[in-house]
Amino acid sequence: MTDRLAELSAQGVAVWLDDLSRVRLTTGSLEKLRVDQHVVGVTTNPSIFQKALSDADAYDEQLKDLAAQKVTVEEAVRLMTAKDVRAACDVMRPAYDASKGVDGRVSIEVDPRKAHETDSTVAEAKTLWWLVDRENLYIKIPATLAGLPAITATLAAGISVNVTLIFSLDRYRAVMEAFLAGLEQAKLNGHDLAKIGSVASFFVSRVDTEVDKRLDKIGSDEAKALKGKAAIANAQLAYEAYTEVFGTDRWKTLEKAGAHPQRPLWASTSTKNPEFKDTIYVEELIAPGTVNTMPESVIFAYEDHGDTRGDTVSGSFDAAKKVFNDLAGVGIDFNDVVKVLEDEGVDKFEASWKELLDGVSKSLKAAAKGSDSPSDAA
Repeated sequence: MTDRLAELSAQGVAVWLDDLSRVRLTTGSLEKLRVDQHVVGVTTNPSIFQKALSDADAYDEQLKDLAAQKVTVEEAVRLMTAKDVRAACDVMRPAYDASKGVDGRVSIEVDPRKAHETDSTVAEAKTLWWLVDRENLYIKIPATLAGLPAITATLAAGISVNVTLIFSLDRYRAVMEAFLAGLEQAKLNGHDLAKIGSVASFFVSRVDTEVDKRLDKIGSDEAKALKGKAAIANAQLAYEAYTEVFGTDRWKTLEKAGAHPQRPLWASTSTKNPEFKDTIYVEELIAPGTVNTMPESVIFAYEDHGDTRGDTVSGSFDAAKKVFNDLAGVGIDFNDVVKVLEDEGVDKFEASWKELLDGVSKSLKAAAKGSDSPSDAA
């Protein structure tokens, strides 16, 4: 059988899993994905944890302990998610060691309610880094305007960062600037740059969802012909920006000091439109030095029928620019598209976080009530 995921990895694409749960850890599912499907990293977000922690049975024992300690709901959520991420870091440690710290990383996100608060984001990043206590951890910080200085400050403190919710090329360039400034400060602060990692998570399928909705509303033949093209073109141009920034003398100075580049990470790579091939956002974004974080369903789909045909990004820049010229020609305001997507992204993670807090609150109350019952006391 063809090992398609191995072929993808050989092209320089790191395969990461976009999911985590206590069940996945206790059953050995994550370990199996690392060994058999070449998975070398894990990403999480508030929506993933909201889904994971809705399975109260998997967290029953820890919930009882936390209820007995009378911790706050926020404390309980952080302790439960940190335990999962710490365990995942340990599962991924062989990949971390084998790649000399490039891969084998697991991400945990700051409270999305702080997405527009720089100082609170930095403070929580430091707390999470201490709490999980694994060097192959990434602290996930959204690429909001307030997030940019938080990224620099967090990296300057020697903490590895996964920058999330990137949609526009302008914001991506600002993220890379924040990364370079952070590493320069980290060097001045005496940190080992070889230990500091970073990825920039560029969201993909959500771009097509928003743009294609607008193209359908326009309704012309020219508009319909552009459906399904914006997301891939946007990511391809992001890769062009990456190659430019990480070819500068400024970067080379940091590289000589031991720094690893901030790799582009393709996120939101499951297709939302059933008319698209289920592996399109993997096949069309194959390039050296990139990460593709996928739900398990996409990993197995690629293993079954993915088409690895070499670098599908590097020669695409002119065609990608034409896509954006054509989109503007039919009336698509892409600046508005990315603003809507960033706002929606923060709102969705905040909503998931609220659901997570509400669910854990109910579970803590139930655990506390159960521990106070006469049968338990006996």
